[in-house]
Amino acid sequence: MCIALPHRVLRVDGDVALVEHEAARCEVSLLLLADEVAVGDYLLLHTGGFAVARLDAQTAQQRLREARELLTAGGASAFARLGRN
Repeated sequence: MCIALPHRVLRVDGDVALVEHEAARCEVSLLLLADEVAVGDYLLLHTGGFAVARLDAQTAQQRLREARELLTAGGASAFARLGRN
């Protein structure tokens, strides 16, 4: 199972965006996205540095709240339990 956290777009330069999540920044490829990406948008990233989805700010903030709640409730081990039956 893969968990992707939203990253906020800081800069767009052609098919590459600079994104940030909790003060960590990285550049990602936009080649897999059909949507236009603008500064302030939120992206979900895949391993390898590719953006795979664009989220509206409301959805991104909700996902970030849920991730924080999950970590608060169960610590890091909560993520390890995801996807298990």
